[in-house]
Amino acid sequence: MNTPARVKVIDVGPRDGLQNEKQPVPAAVKIELVHRLQAAGLKEIEVTSYVSPKWVPQMADNHEVMAGITRLPGVAYSVLTPNLKGFEAALLDQPSEIVVFGAASEAFSQKNINCSIAESIERFAPVVEAALAKGIAVRGAMSCTVGCPYEGDISPERVAYLAQLMKGIGVQRVDVADTIGVGTPRRVQAAIEATLQHFGIDEVSGHFHDTYGQALSNTLAALEMGVWNFQSSVAGLGGCPYAKGATGNVATEDVVYLLHGMGIDTGIDLDALVDAGAYISEQLGRPSGSRVARALLAKRAS
Repeated sequence: MNTPARVKVIDVGPRDGLQNEKQPVPAAVKIELVHRLQAAGLKEIEVTSYVSPKWVPQMADNHEVMAGITRLPGVAYSVLTPNLKGFEAALLDQPSEIVVFGAASEAFSQKNINCSIAESIERFAPVVEAALAKGIAVRGAMSCTVGCPYEGDISPERVAYLAQLMKGIGVQRVDVADTIGVGTPRRVQAAIEATLQHFGIDEVSGHFHDTYGQALSNTLAALEMGVWNFQSSVAGLGGCPYAKGATGNVATEDVVYLLHGMGIDTGIDLDALVDAGAYISEQLGRPSGSRVARALLAKRAS
């Protein structure tokens, strides 16, 4: 057991969570959500992405959202940039960090972005180079590190291969993402071990989806390896487009409750976080996807 005493939670709700919403979410609501998250103690928030509005209409207001945020010292604001054009657009808004991405599955890479894993990482090389030249941090999201909707199980060797490619173009840290939420603890640990061949423990974060109800178990498995960066989504925002009817990101409230219960410091006020989740859930017209939030809100009401 190498459990960390402190964990940094990265909330991806404003970007990864809201991008799948069918109804448009006003920029003012996204800005308020970011403000509530940082007020609750989140030190890193994934805010938006600079993709074609034709493909992801929910993120078409990226400039408005980034311009509307009152930035706090010590808080990092990251954005997804799929190509050089996206990076150049993002540059105008001065993000703290950009996120590039790649899959550990060849089939997923071909179906998603029409090229091989190696080609996809090669395309990101100039984006990473440009960001580093401007002093902007670079994170690499590694998707399908445990399973793929097209290929099934993904071997740790494929994860190591992707991590090596990302390291090769200058990516500074990576997310080990169980994109479709099929992972179980030992398989997640194998994916993290493979990543650790190329990145240090401080440069690896866990990103787990709760499709099969395993996200908290997988979080615990990663914690046991010493991982201390985790990504989650307030109120469990975000569906999983590759697993019909399934949930997406693990809820930040649930992760924080687990961590606090283990005596691990997060710097996050759980009550304020629950309020942030209740706010966005109300805006979306549905109950929170967080079990912890629903329990605490019911307790308050009684």
